[in-house]
Amino acid sequence: MPILRAGLVAGLLAAPLTVPLAARAADDPAVGVVRTLYTSFETALKGGPGDVRTRAAAIGATLTETIDFPAMARVAVGPTWKGFSPEQQGSLTEAFGQYFIATYATRLRQAAGGTFTVKPESEARGADRLVQSEAANADGDSSQVDYLVGPGNRIRDIYLNGNVSEVATLRGSFADPLKAGGADGLLKFLRERTAVMLAAKPAP
Repeated sequence: MPILRAGLVAGLLAAPLTVPLAARAADDPAVGVVRTLYTSFETALKGGPGDVRTRAAAIGATLTETIDFPAMARVAVGPTWKGFSPEQQGSLTEAFGQYFIATYATRLRQAAGGTFTVKPESEARGADRLVQSEAANADGDSSQVDYLVGPGNRIRDIYLNGNVSEVATLRGSFADPLKAGGADGLLKFLRERTAVMLAAKPAP
């Protein structure tokens, strides 16, 4: 399964966003992080969907700011990460971030007229905070999408319907490239997939 589910959830993440929040949400940094992420999606779509590269440019800085790419890459790779050199880890983290951004940019055109409702207070999950949200598309179909925000107020994982971990999904996607080629194999996989997504032509 690709990062989150294709179709409904991908479309929900892509929809122009409405985020009704209680006033005190501004006092919860974890909630603020999720709201910032959603606002970047909405901004990217204001002038129409455009192409993937344009959308990636529009959301890239915000995703880099709000999502803990180093932590997500490390956990998605798994135990073999420790055996990589610092140079390999750095290259993989950078490529992972670009892959993630391109993936979300690809999804952004898949829905319109959707809404996000974010709970105004996060919940403790050990040292982390869980921010719960509900995403609905233009037809009213909804899904729960929750965000695990670390102590540094950056997103470390995303959960669909409360239990489908994005990091776990990524780990499954990375297993074959890692098995076939180690760090270099995964780096090639990430860069090639990113290039394909960014080169996609806008749908007519």
